[in-house]
Amino acid sequence: MKRIAVVGASLAGVRAAQELRAQGYDGGIVLIGEEAHLPYDRPPLSKAFLAGTAARESLELLGAGDLASLALDFRLGVRATALDPSNRRVPLSDGGSVHADGVVIATGGRARTLPGFEGAHTLRTVDDALALRAALVPGVRVAVVGAGFIGAEVASTCRSLGLDVVVLEALPLPLASVLGSELAAVCARLHLDHGTDLRCGVRVSHCSAAGVHLADGSLVPADVVVTGVGMTPETGWLADSGLRVGNGVHTDAGLVTELPQVVAIGDVAHYHVDGAGRRHEHWTNASEQAPVAVANLLAGRTSRTYTPSGYVWSDQYAGTLQLAGHPRPDDALSFVDGDPSSSSFVATWQRDGSTVGVFALNNAKLFNRLRRQALRRPAVV
Repeated sequence: MKRIAVVGASLAGVRAAQELRAQGYDGGIVLIGEEAHLPYDRPPLSKAFLAGTAARESLELLGAGDLASLALDFRLGVRATALDPSNRRVPLSDGGSVHADGVVIATGGRARTLPGFEGAHTLRTVDDALALRAALVPGVRVAVVGAGFIGAEVASTCRSLGLDVVVLEALPLPLASVLGSELAAVCARLHLDHGTDLRCGVRVSHCSAAGVHLADGSLVPADVVVTGVGMTPETGWLADSGLRVGNGVHTDAGLVTELPQVVAIGDVAHYHVDGAGRRHEHWTNASEQAPVAVANLLAGRTSRTYTPSGYVWSDQYAGTLQLAGHPRPDDALSFVDGDPSSSSFVATWQRDGSTVGVFALNNAKLFNRLRRQALRRPAVV
């Protein structure tokens, strides 16, 4: 391969470029990114950067040395509009195109929006964060729709700025579908202990200048509204590519599409193992997939398969939440240090006599030890 196009200039795309060089590829690498910015890290956008305590420069994923050693051909501020495999071409929104012998799809996704919430903020890009940060002036009332990781982190940051915050969540408890009811109750407690007005089991209708209107006709007054209701994989540009898409770009267990010269990684990758499809929207996943996808791309076939660690972390208020593994709702939960009422504890999930997941609140040392020992063999999910 003389040239490889990496479509998507966030973490997954950067890790793919780094892996290409690390695995000995010395051809051309074109990094295509819709945003005009050089690649940057997203997790701080809802935390320190939103709070104004982290500088813009701290987000950069590539330093001067990286830029020199990777020798990337950047195409920033333009979108890939299609994939033409037969002509080995990636057309761009500026009218140009990139010829490539191999393609890494790392386009991630866009923040999901809600009908009737056109005036609300979302948080996916650095420009989103800057716009939201400018709106968080002293005295404003903030309503956050969605109590997932992004919503909880935004609420936490707003409370650290001394703002009144209400969080509106459709589930009975925040993150209940991920953590189960007992640990989800811990997340709810974090909100309540830090003065956030958490309202679960509510349905929203729309927003206006007055705030958020609920399905029951009531109004939650707010000056700033933020929706954190997930993301939609960016696959529209692949409509006529011949690739299978639907909740992401479908791949085999090695992140290879139907075309061996095209792989997908990160939030957009919907990979299949034993007939089941999976897609993860986590920082660690985007980083961990790159070595496997790149090895298979360079080999021209699936020589390696991907096994996710399932590691996720979230900083909320005074708590650092860490999760690893692949627990199911019916797995047995037990507390190995502390209990759910503690400010620091570790819990594990058991299935058929094996540990399949580890969760910790403010106990990174024990969490990391159990993660290394108990989850040495990946769980089957």
